[in-house]
Amino acid sequence: MNGEKTTGGLGRRRFLTGSAKLAATGLLAGGAVTASGIVRAEGIPKELPDHSRYLGPGVTDEPYGVPSQYEAHVIRRNVEWLTASAESSVNFTPLQDLHGIITPNGVFFERHHSGRADIDPKTHRLVIHGLVDREVSFTMEDLLRFRPVDRIFFTECAANGGMEWRGAQLNGVQFTRGMLGCAQWTGIPLKTLFDHVGLKPKAKWLLAEGGDASALTRSIPMEKALDDCMVAFAQNGEMLRPGQGYPIRLVVPGWEGNMWVKWLRRLEVGDQPWYTRWETSKYTDLMPSGKAYKFTWVQEANSVITSPSPEKPLNGAGPYIIRGLAWSGHGKVKRVDVSTDGGKNWVTAPLEEPVISKALVRFYLPWRWDGKSSALLQSRVIDETGYVQPTIAQLREARGVHSIYHNNSIMTWLVNPTGEVENVQVA
Repeated sequence: MNGEKTTGGLGRRRFLTGSAKLAATGLLAGGAVTASGIVRAEGIPKELPDHSRYLGPGVTDEPYGVPSQYEAHVIRRNVEWLTASAESSVNFTPLQDLHGIITPNGVFFERHHSGRADIDPKTHRLVIHGLVDREVSFTMEDLLRFRPVDRIFFTECAANGGMEWRGAQLNGVQFTRGMLGCAQWTGIPLKTLFDHVGLKPKAKWLLAEGGDASALTRSIPMEKALDDCMVAFAQNGEMLRPGQGYPIRLVVPGWEGNMWVKWLRRLEVGDQPWYTRWETSKYTDLMPSGKAYKFTWVQEANSVITSPSPEKPLNGAGPYIIRGLAWSGHGKVKRVDVSTDGGKNWVTAPLEEPVISKALVRFYLPWRWDGKSSALLQSRVIDETGYVQPTIAQLREARGVHSIYHNNSIMTWLVNPTGEVENVQVA
């Protein structure tokens, strides 16, 4: 380099000369050559903005970090008329504003039956009793002595999409699919705890009870409990937050969120499901005949396009990326197809790694909009079992319109010529 200072591997003199030539030939469109020979692109401010002129806050002003003030709109929201009271209500994850597959703890949806419980971990106990060799009352200190595992799973309320059975009602990703989140859970497998206490031969069912005011209870088959369930104490690298069941909660991968009992205080082992005796608030699916399914635990394959969407309208013609999420309680997502014409034609969208069993997966598909035509955007997932996400017409034909649970139908966003997007249903 003969003593010249370099800029990205080029001598400074050659860099400036080359830049001037590019500007002169129009290769730097919109650029202007200054007296010093440096190209200034149109739109670059002549003066430094304030954030570049002054020192910012130090590292001690926020002991617990918070998002940028410019992301203040990325929050959970609720629907006031949805439930009788806030203590028995739900808020919704802002899926349209999130990235990747992990849902930040601060915007992870919450569903309560009697409000958040405020529990001192020093006094909390987890009792395991019933058909076990020895009954045990674990302190939090006891539980933390077991070797933990880290697992990524989604959790979804069974009522996610429940307002859409009779027709499109709520206009947005957040309110139609926002009872959903995906996290890395840290805790102890139930199998480890049951190996510790010992199970009697007739142990076929598990009753989990929460420590909140509702004392929510759920029956779980022992086969599922020993497969992949866990008692979690941490979420996304930090201890559970109160709204997520601090200090411990049950994790039941792929199954409806109401079975993920929060503020867990008791596990009773028995030989039959407790719903036949006194289990509270059992979720069931009402059928057209008036009868109800009683064992519909799995959250079946589902997907949603998060952008474009009612919260993410289009701004003029040009290239866009169709972004979305897919998941299945049966295992891994195998494929996601996307349609821009209401399901007449489909294109397979690439899946973004990692693709994890019973976790959210991202899909991205380039798309060019002409800025004047309507479009009907849909996504359709197929999981590793071969299950295909159904249309709303298919679900209605099989199950009627009286249920509020397990609506995993294909969603349709109508892109208007203005670029605005709305929730519609295609027969």
